[in-house]
Amino acid sequence: MRKQYWIGLFLISISASFLHAQGASRDRSVSSLGKNSRELLEESMRLEDASWDGNAKLIRNPRPLANHSTVYLVRESSWYALALLLRDASGDRQRAEEILTTVLDQQYCASAAPWYGTFRRSPEEPTPAVGSAMWESYDPNWREFIGSTFALILIEFPDRVSPGLAQRMYAAIDRVVEGEIDQNRLVPTYSNVALMHGFLLGFAAEHNHRPDWRRRATDWSAEVYRLFRRHDAFDEYNSPTYYGVDLYALALWRSYGATSHMRVIGRRMETRLWREISDYYHPGLRNLCGPYDRAYGVDMENYVSLLGVWMRSFEDAEFAPLPSISDATEHLADIYFAPNVAILSSCVPPDVMERLVHFQGEHHLHKRVEGPRTVTAWIGNDLMYGGEETAKTRGADPSKQFVPATIHWRTPDGALGWVSAVESSALNAKADPRGLTISTNGSVRLHIEAKEARVEQIKAAMWTLPGLSVRVATDARHFDLEPNGSGLDVIYSGVTRIRMKIRLKD
Repeated sequence: MRKQYWIGLFLISISASFLHAQGASRDRSVSSLGKNSRELLEESMRLEDASWDGNAKLIRNPRPLANHSTVYLVRESSWYALALLLRDASGDRQRAEEILTTVLDQQYCASAAPWYGTFRRSPEEPTPAVGSAMWESYDPNWREFIGSTFALILIEFPDRVSPGLAQRMYAAIDRVVEGEIDQNRLVPTYSNVALMHGFLLGFAAEHNHRPDWRRRATDWSAEVYRLFRRHDAFDEYNSPTYYGVDLYALALWRSYGATSHMRVIGRRMETRLWREISDYYHPGLRNLCGPYDRAYGVDMENYVSLLGVWMRSFEDAEFAPLPSISDATEHLADIYFAPNVAILSSCVPPDVMERLVHFQGEHHLHKRVEGPRTVTAWIGNDLMYGGEETAKTRGADPSKQFVPATIHWRTPDGALGWVSAVESSALNAKADPRGLTISTNGSVRLHIEAKEARVEQIKAAMWTLPGLSVRVATDARHFDLEPNGSGLDVIYSGVTRIRMKIRLKD
């Protein structure tokens, strides 16, 4: 046992020396964080501390779904362990050790299975059976989320975890990489996961002295960068949630990439991504203009998006696109990502920071994205809207998170009003300085969320909304209006074209 201890300590010191040479800090503390990062972390930890279950050694799901038995969260508990090691108060190391041990116990270690190397989403989740469907019975992406968090702990806090636990974490990362290689399901265009995978490949290659994995990491990162450079954009385009994961992975590349080239291209992509975000972000509306390639919501003021978490790390609460946190907040558990963000910190160019804080004037955006796809948007003083042309290959689908057309504005009472295409046939949507044009062949359902919107003022040819008017010219054969939650859905059926002239009301 004593021999194993010293071997483990030796391995940790070798790895820590390698990573420290790349610029990793060894003296992280809450007091070393900037004001906003510290406030973000403290808010996250307040919730995590309250959700901690000392018997399960995990944190509880803050909002269990009615059709799931999920009581405890594995991935989010690994983020809590990282936060505890950063805070490093009395008892925090012990609690982190208990959490990490429990998380490690949730990893699938049967090497022949497609889910090898990933983790249960909750300890209540049964082991997948032969033929189990990915995403339904297991989530392969937990490999990258948990594996990268393990790596961050081993880089930043090698002296705050025991040698035996560190050895188990290194072995778990190896299984993450092996499982991903064996399953062969990842493609470089799957932006957020591909970026995390590239970092982990390099990390494991250096730790294990694996030339084959080094070559894989080099080739993978080069291909991700090549694809990005074609349009200076990721294939998962304009996503308030997944841009947050991209920024996380790129921060890992620029801070701890296995090669100097990886660190350089990581910083380049991170800078260009922040510039792209600043083009679409409206500080007054506190939202990213659509369309969204993948979105969990349309109003960042009312749900926790990972981009909002990043922006809160450098903006005061009153300006950041993040809601006040309560038990009723949508996607509440994503706030637990705060320690990963706080430790890595953002690298936002000063001119981009200015655009994220102060509105820089009206502008029209036209962006080619891989596909081929074209994104257009109009960002006005108190109004913005956007659309995506897909060569009529994709339509809006709530289960797929694709939102091809959006409108945002402020209502007279100061609340945010918004419209989104929530369901449709395959379509093209295009924004210009006067409005949106949608072309399709079938039906389009648009959701309107505006406080005090009145049913009788929404007609097929004219929507009169609080603070906004939309004049509609269309060849639709049918028009319907349906209540949906706190808002209304308008449905145009038998339609090939919808022209929406959009203006703020005086």
